[in-house]
Amino acid sequence: MMNRVTQQIPSDEKLDATDVSCPLPLLKTKMALKSMSRGKILWVIAKDAGSWRDIPKYLGMSEHELVHLEEVDGEYHYWIRKGDKA
Repeated sequence: MMNRVTQQIPSDEKLDATDVSCPLPLLKTKMALKSMSRGKILWVIAKDAGSWRDIPKYLGMSEHELVHLEEVDGEYHYWIRKGDKA
């Protein structure tokens, strides 16, 4: 069965973190955002349940914006807009 997200949000980059466990989904997300330009959208996919807590918490303390998040068939999807600070 193919995973289907409910939102069709355009993204500039995609990070597949389905093969790593905590804390690597968050660390890979931070590294990916660091290499992106301001205003670009990063789509992160993870299977680690800890990411459901860690990524939104980090984003709440950062300049980045959590555009949307959802769980689809055991995968956690996050769309993140790169913040104003480089």
